[in-house]
Amino acid sequence: MIAIGLCLAIIAGGLFTIFLRCAELGNRGGKIILLPIGDFDGRVLDALENDLEKTFNFKVERREAIKVPAETFSRVRGQYSSSQILNKLRGSVALEKQDKMLGITDVDLYTEGLNFVFGEAELGGQMAIISLARLHQSFYSLPENKTLFLERAKKEAVHELGHVFGLAHCPDPECVMHFSNSLLDTDRKSASFCPRCRELWEP
Repeated sequence: MIAIGLCLAIIAGGLFTIFLRCAELGNRGGKIILLPIGDFDGRVLDALENDLEKTFNFKVERREAIKVPAETFSRVRGQYSSSQILNKLRGSVALEKQDKMLGITDVDLYTEGLNFVFGEAELGGQMAIISLARLHQSFYSLPENKTLFLERAKKEAVHELGHVFGLAHCPDPECVMHFSNSLLDTDRKSASFCPRCRELWEP
């Protein structure tokens, strides 16, 4: 088992914000909790529940949906702050020590310094969030493609949970932990860990 002390950090694209708490890579146990934030097609949750159980070999549970916190909306940008949503969740969602939680929303997210984010996570922490908004073909005025949409959602979910389990960004463009600067990067990479990240992940 890897026992590397990692300071808790927020990853949103290339942005790191360090917190005064540490976790250990390789800390196993607990479960993955899916938390819908706002209204969207629940079939994506069905697919993610199955995919994440296979990828991480963790039990996956689903909680009742909550509303998107209205105060996290920026009228100037027309987007919601992923960092502010995570802050709200920290203060309102109770988790067991070894549980991990993935918030899933269909609203467009941003963080300071970036035009948008597909997701944000606590590196070595407990919480992450992904946005489905820009994973839809319809966001780009194209016909919807359900298969492509679900594959993108899986990649972003695995990517952000990988951060929660302690994995940083990977230089391999085909690894799921590679940073997606655009949807082209997401479509190019696989939904799997490269050998290096797999070795770090596996106890």
